[in-house]
Amino acid sequence: MKVIPGELEGTKILEPVVHRDQRGFFLETYHARKYAEVGLPTFVQDNHSRSGFGTLRGLHAQRCHPQGKLVRVIEGEIYDVAVDVRKGSPTFGRWMGVVLSAENFRQIYVPPGFLHGFCVVSEMAQVEYKCSDFYDPSDELAVIWNDPGLAITWPVARPILSEKDQSHPTLDRILEKLATYQR
Repeated sequence: MKVIPGELEGTKILEPVVHRDQRGFFLETYHARKYAEVGLPTFVQDNHSRSGFGTLRGLHAQRCHPQGKLVRVIEGEIYDVAVDVRKGSPTFGRWMGVVLSAENFRQIYVPPGFLHGFCVVSEMAQVEYKCSDFYDPSDELAVIWNDPGLAITWPVARPILSEKDQSHPTLDRILEKLATYQR
């Protein structure tokens, strides 16, 4: 597996070895020992979503039980975004984006202390991701997808959003809730 350091400290882009032949392909999408050797945590929960073109999910995190996430696409293509919200981090408030697809097999590791979101850029996409802590809806922290202070360059101008994701505050409005995210 090839590990490419992301633009923000702690993020990693992983390119697994894909074995192809006339039958199709085979790859390891996760191997606890190998992933631990490159600094990834143990994961406790898997999530799977299926969404149509233009769907944007995010930007989400957890406050007291932050989750590291290992994200991959098994159908279609997404633009995946991580935003550093670790107080004291030299890259606090900065974001990075990467294209993940069923064709490129890339994965991104988004560490605890980051907001995460993605936008579907193909007709349909199925996304699977592993989490390093359990989801707790009462612990959720979220920021509006088009926060002008973050200025994320999303590939879709008018995304399809859940009702919940349409009403999140901007990052500057939730700074007091970030006290538990320390570097």
